[in-house]
Amino acid sequence: MSRATPRPDPIRPIRPVRIGPRAAAAMVLVTLIGIAAFGWPLLADGQSGLAHSQDAPWLFAALLPLLVAVVVATIADNGMDAKAVAMLGVLAAVGAALRPLGAGTAGLEPMFFLMVLSGRVLGPGFGFVLGSVTMFASALLTGGVGPWMPFQMLALGWFALGAGLLPGPERVRGRAELLMLAAYGFVGSFAYGTVMNLQGWVILQGMGQGVSFHPGDPVAANLARFVAYCLATSLGWDLGRAALTVVLTLTLGATLLKALRRATRKAAFDAPVSFDSGVGSGPDHSPQRGTDGHGR
Repeated sequence: MSRATPRPDPIRPIRPVRIGPRAAAAMVLVTLIGIAAFGWPLLADGQSGLAHSQDAPWLFAALLPLLVAVVVATIADNGMDAKAVAMLGVLAAVGAALRPLGAGTAGLEPMFFLMVLSGRVLGPGFGFVLGSVTMFASALLTGGVGPWMPFQMLALGWFALGAGLLPGPERVRGRAELLMLAAYGFVGSFAYGTVMNLQGWVILQGMGQGVSFHPGDPVAANLARFVAYCLATSLGWDLGRAALTVVLTLTLGATLLKALRRATRKAAFDAPVSFDSGVGSGPDHSPQRGTDGHGR
């Protein structure tokens, strides 16, 4: 009489780090502050004394506590445990180390493809915090600390968050998933550069009537000049960042996605925590020794 072959255990589905209501509220607050910080010069009058170098310290002072609040709220909502925080530190360190490899050369920044894949696997909340922390760490590593740093932290956080909001892996897998991530990386790289252009454009003067920011002018007129400014000054730089992100995603993406998903599955971020009641059962259904503290 032959024994039935035991069925293998099903592979547990991979779920991203969960976003609870408190973490979501904190991220919405950070996003609203960021939108106001980037866009307020467009609505200011000509006598406002525009200078992002003056408001950047205030933005940085507001941003850091709010980023900590996002992490704390995610932990409080049981979305992030010690293993997730450790993975956040590892990925941020890797991203910070990747940035100097291409920064300053035609916009080549290999850290962006890591943000795309990490946000994809670990979710939008984790991606937002990872992007911001990675930019902060890389600024300290490369000496890139300045008025632009809090704006870069927000922009990269939004970039990684967007990757986590793409259609889930249960709907898009394999080659189609890589193509989707590459397309997002391409568009997102241009979006990142455009948002950062807005931060620097309002403080640059004397570039010419067609591309300079005119405080107090109608928003539509200033936006038209801003588009001309982006096309004239940063299109090539953003194209280099976008092209490198696409190439790295298509060539290394499958391997890195597999590694991130394996690590996420082993970490079991979404596994509920339970405790034994005091008496357990071994494989032979007999009581285990030592569970009551007296060897019984």
